[in-house]
Amino acid sequence: MPKLRYKVSLLILGLLVCNVMAPPPVTSGETQTIHGALMGARGRSWDKRELTAGDGEYLRGIKRIRRLYCNVGIGFHLQVLPNGKIIGVHSENGYSLLEISPVERGVVTLFGVISHLFIAMTEKGKLYGSRDYSDDCKFKESLLDNNYNAYESAAHPGMYIGLSRAGKTKKGNRITPTMAMTHFLPRM
Repeated sequence: MPKLRYKVSLLILGLLVCNVMAPPPVTSGETQTIHGALMGARGRSWDKRELTAGDGEYLRGIKRIRRLYCNVGIGFHLQVLPNGKIIGVHSENGYSLLEISPVERGVVTLFGVISHLFIAMTEKGKLYGSRDYSDDCKFKESLLDNNYNAYESAAHPGMYIGLSRAGKTKKGNRITPTMAMTHFLPRM
């Protein structure tokens, strides 16, 4: 009889632990968010069809608000000022808040939350703030071996966003992704 009582106690304890550890039920409003996250993680949709370049479903609702931190010099956050100037700042402020939004697979835009300007790059590799969205505002986001990100211009391949040791932007055609000045860590 004690063995039976022990087994029943274990069964009840197991059921209680399973109920506590179970995820909360999904509401219909959360279904779209979970759907987008699963598609991004698995590369497939719910109905198992392959994603093509024309499919934009996985892009909806995955905007990230981050600060891009570059550990060069004393360490700088990339910021977009209202006058269109892009520079690095050591201490966090409102102008260093960026909205990172996907526009294609592996391609993002960087939008200043306070300044309402996109980060854009000219064909000569100079960074500037743009009120209007264009191809100059698209950057290929790549994860590096050290878990930092590099941002290469999608319109001008081979040109990267980078900061000097003084926090000034470097011309994109003078730097490579192996340089620490092009390594950015998205932080909240």
